[in-house]
Amino acid sequence: MKAVSCREATLSVIDLPAPHPAPGQLLLNVLRCGICGSDLHAKDHAHELAEVMTAVGVTDAVAPDKSVVFGHEFCGEVAERGRGATRRFKTGTTVVSFPLLRAGDGVHLTGLSPAAPGAYAEQVLAEAAMSFVVPNGLAPDIAALTEPMAVALHAVRRSDITRRDTAVVIGCGPVGLAIICHLKAQGVETIVASDLSPGRRELARRCGASLVIDPAEDSPYAAAPGLTSGTDLYEMGMSTMEKLRRIPGWVPLYRIAEKLGATAPKRPVIFECVGNPGMIDSILAAAPFNSRVVVAGVCMGTDRLRPTLANAKEIDLRFVFAYTPLEFRDTLHLLADGKVDASPLITDTVGLQDVAAVFSALGSPGDQAKVLIDPSRR
Repeated sequence: MKAVSCREATLSVIDLPAPHPAPGQLLLNVLRCGICGSDLHAKDHAHELAEVMTAVGVTDAVAPDKSVVFGHEFCGEVAERGRGATRRFKTGTTVVSFPLLRAGDGVHLTGLSPAAPGAYAEQVLAEAAMSFVVPNGLAPDIAALTEPMAVALHAVRRSDITRRDTAVVIGCGPVGLAIICHLKAQGVETIVASDLSPGRRELARRCGASLVIDPAEDSPYAAAPGLTSGTDLYEMGMSTMEKLRRIPGWVPLYRIAEKLGATAPKRPVIFECVGNPGMIDSILAAAPFNSRVVVAGVCMGTDRLRPTLANAKEIDLRFVFAYTPLEFRDTLHLLADGKVDASPLITDTVGLQDVAAVFSALGSPGDQAKVLIDPSRR
């Protein structure tokens, strides 16, 4: 079969033996596979990725001197069923799969391990227990977005955002756009999106952002509630106490107000979706007091931040990475039921022979967001 292999930061179309499903596995003919920012990082920063994977106890991850076939955002058609795989996965059934695969002596990340080749290929292996039949005739293009949209759903759920909170999304690449789609679907009334790229700002509008900001010209926090000045915060606190102290029995009133959440300044929920060094620190410096920051951008290099900024502003930092199997399944059904519209994310579809050129182009994304691979395209 044809596949795109990466070795020493070079992408090449090669011929590989057709894979065979082990017990409990499925062999899929790949219909679509998304190019993920993690793949871009893995190509050029394999050393850093390998160090991180080792630190969290993941073995046999991508490394510069090992050939790996990327691709963990895929939709495929069942070509063969391994022994013991449930019969619901009949030949020809369209499925999406959680990107984990049993191989050798362990479980590996599909598309990020030499032991688990991904879906930049004509065929890919998947675990039946981690696979889901695509319902409602959902198109393979949209079904292939299940994985990145599950990442976004997990981030939104971890944020504990409510409909009346203001969301500020920093970075409108695929992750930021996917988060905007879920925020819109959940009825969040105010969604501020910020990106330097005019093309991506337009995509953010199409995904449901209510206000789109060019950070080179305006602050995305100007439209968000909350105080960014310590002096203003202290003045508000002192003025409030001067009024309260004139009231007999002010302490019970204060306690009631505190329970109702009326004693803290309003704050936004901020989603960091850039993943470049310095982004977290810049958010800490500019964000309003008491902001909740969900870090969804994956920074592959060493970063620096000033903890005192987070201390002084009492900012809540939450880091997110992937999703649960239930979130993966729920995402598929949200897409299939039309409750989340992810179609604006798709900006191009290419064949295997075009992948290397697309990787180069995505280094300066411009209008691009999610590029899909169709292995049948010539």
